[in-house]
Amino acid sequence: MESCVSTLRQLTQQFLEEEAKLREGGGPSGHERQKKLGRLPVRERVNQLIDQDRPFLELGLWAANGMYLEWGRVPAAGVVTGIGWVHGRPCLVAAHDATVKAGAMFPQSVKKLLRAQRIAMQLQLPIVYLVDSAGVFLPLQDEIFPDEDDFGRVFRNNALLSAAGVPQYAAVMGNCIAGGAYLPVLCDTVLMTEGSQMCLAGPALVKAALGQTVDPEALGGASMHSAISGTVDFHEPDDPTCLAHLRRLVGNLPRYEPHVALDDLNATDAVPDSDPIYDIVSPDGTTEYDMHDVLNCIIDAESWNEYKQDYGKSLLTAFARIGGRNVGIVANQKNRNHSAAGELQIGGVLYADAADKAARFVMVCNQTKIPIIFFQDVMGFMVGKQAEQSGIIRSGAKLVSAMSNSIVPKLTVVVGGSFGAGNYALCGKAYDPTMILAWPCARYAVMGGTQAADTLMSLKIRDAARSGNELSDDAIDELRDTVRSRYEQQTDIRYGAARGWVDAIIAPHKTREWLKAAMSFLPTTFSEDFRTGVFQV
Repeated sequence: MESCVSTLRQLTQQFLEEEAKLREGGGPSGHERQKKLGRLPVRERVNQLIDQDRPFLELGLWAANGMYLEWGRVPAAGVVTGIGWVHGRPCLVAAHDATVKAGAMFPQSVKKLLRAQRIAMQLQLPIVYLVDSAGVFLPLQDEIFPDEDDFGRVFRNNALLSAAGVPQYAAVMGNCIAGGAYLPVLCDTVLMTEGSQMCLAGPALVKAALGQTVDPEALGGASMHSAISGTVDFHEPDDPTCLAHLRRLVGNLPRYEPHVALDDLNATDAVPDSDPIYDIVSPDGTTEYDMHDVLNCIIDAESWNEYKQDYGKSLLTAFARIGGRNVGIVANQKNRNHSAAGELQIGGVLYADAADKAARFVMVCNQTKIPIIFFQDVMGFMVGKQAEQSGIIRSGAKLVSAMSNSIVPKLTVVVGGSFGAGNYALCGKAYDPTMILAWPCARYAVMGGTQAADTLMSLKIRDAARSGNELSDDAIDELRDTVRSRYEQQTDIRYGAARGWVDAIIAPHKTREWLKAAMSFLPTTFSEDFRTGVFQV
């Protein structure tokens, strides 16, 4: 992170400015090319589709950031995904950005689209696809094509979503070539604009393979698919008409009743000067703070009901409400404290008593069918002789098991550090949170940068000594600085967000808005029974 940033407010403003650049996609030239083709740029399409009195909760904006640089920038992985309201109903929107590499799908583009489908399935949200893509980015086809989490999984998900009763609408609004043509046709309803093309092979490939010279419209145009092949349900003259029709189609769905009132959504994007949440947490994670103060900025007033308040104090567990809906909260306490036995407990570290408490609390939330929100600022589990003898591994495994088998929805907010097994135990990405959000000051790694640098350096020094090449003090210092710098770069939340480890980096003052919106989506009934495997007790 930038050395000139001294407050969380400044850091957040820096991130918002970077996000504004990411939203430009392929830039003015790409937008101009779209308009010359008679097509709207992707974000204008999304804006015309969604209701204007509700926020668009964008997911995966940082996807592919800093990646594929040998091929040029790929902002947002060339796909816009997020949750927006259409005729008062929340929908998952997935739209190709044709200004970025003609909408071609990179490995992170596929990963982003698969994540969007998964969120839609968990929340039972209708999906609207706005298709305008040249297909797979061929130079990286080996990373996109064949595996269980690659491009083919998108189409399998289309079929499973449809079978699960999740409505899917697709509008072909440009190119839809090769295998990508299966996405819209596997949806429940297909629209296609004049001048668009949908086919398994374009004219050039047909000429090379069969020797046929074929007109693009006759091969895969909107008129052909609406009148001859019968593949398209609605033939639209242009983008605005198509988007208006999509809105009407979504409006035909049964009336949607949100689970919480949403009257006060649409908090300003601008970083407020007075919001107290920015004065609690430092941008570098070095300052202790009371997590109660953070949570008081997020939950409903006077709804806090702390569970086992005097036990396992390095974790807070509590019942609360957000938007009037009951939730369970598991959060790291960043102030140091003392156990009842007098042991000093470091803030942000998981001890055996805290892990035991959290495991029991997760089970209680599942018994009473209450969603759980995890607030992470965790350095990891405590180590050392005393911790091992206390059964820290057994207690940690108990929490991991309870959380892994949880059937209620889980949401995760990474406030600060998310290190090591603490990431796992507090519902990191590997443990299927419905949504995982992060603040700009969040940091992700198997351990902290200094610890990692020292660990790696000790190994390098040992290997050098074994080979008879003793390192000088200057060489050791230089190598340590290099390792630490590289590790700190990878710890920055932008690095993790680029790879899909979090769904969104959010401004701290918008945390309540995001969670309140999520509360309105989450199901209230569950068909599964909560069961755990064997616990070590």
